[in-house]
Amino acid sequence: MQDNNNNSKEAEILWQLAKELGVSGWNDNIKQESKKEMVDRSLCQAVWGDSEVQWEAQPATNTAGGILCLWSEKYFRLERKINGFGYIMLSGKWIQEDLSLNIVNIYSPCDIQRKHVLWETILQLKNHNQGGLWCILGDFNSIRNSSERVGACHRVLEDGGSREFNAWIEELEVVEPAWVGNKFTWVRPNGLSRSKLDRFLVSADWLTRWPDTAQHTLERNFSDHCPILLKSRSSDWGPKPFRIMDCWLSNASFKKVVVENWTSNQLSG
Repeated sequence: MQDNNNNSKEAEILWQLAKELGVSGWNDNIKQESKKEMVDRSLCQAVWGDSEVQWEAQPATNTAGGILCLWSEKYFRLERKINGFGYIMLSGKWIQEDLSLNIVNIYSPCDIQRKHVLWETILQLKNHNQGGLWCILGDFNSIRNSSERVGACHRVLEDGGSREFNAWIEELEVVEPAWVGNKFTWVRPNGLSRSKLDRFLVSADWLTRWPDTAQHTLERNFSDHCPILLKSRSSDWGPKPFRIMDCWLSNASFKKVVVENWTSNQLSG
């Protein structure tokens, strides 16, 4: 009986937070997108669960949901932020390891024209900010192949959209870490359609620093999207094995770098 009371209390608290974020419900259905137009400290502290929280928000506009980034200054020291159409970019220092990070939180529009605008913006941001490790995450509203969508009528341009999405990822020189758990991150309220719309994309040096980085799908509650978590368990197993990305092969200096490093590290015995 005590467990039931605790579960009920926890559900009540979660539902109150959901309402604070703009989620509303009727009958057994829940309106699936947060439409919170104003974000303040009390809301951020309630969501974060601690008073020591910093945030950057992009309010919801019309039918489009907003973006909310939360972090602790104990671990991440913000040095620069850019709040643009469909994204928030945070650049700063991961204090524990004194690493420069660029984190881009994305909420992509659905129509392909506005996606192209967002993609080009993110590409330019990365090209003009070469320092630091990169992590680009969020709801991309795109799939990479047909296996990432089931139960939906395929649009005529879906294959082309997937090719364009993959080409953009390759041009960004980022990769998608291993996936753990249910790969479908979005579910239609009636449960008949599922897609993988949310993901993390990281730079090669991110995986060099944290080679066991993986994406985890968490349990879905109020939203039609599942939360996703990027997680790494660092263990020192000695020298890291050589890794290669396809995009490196098109770099004219790649072969020279490999040869020079190989010849300078010859082992005997």
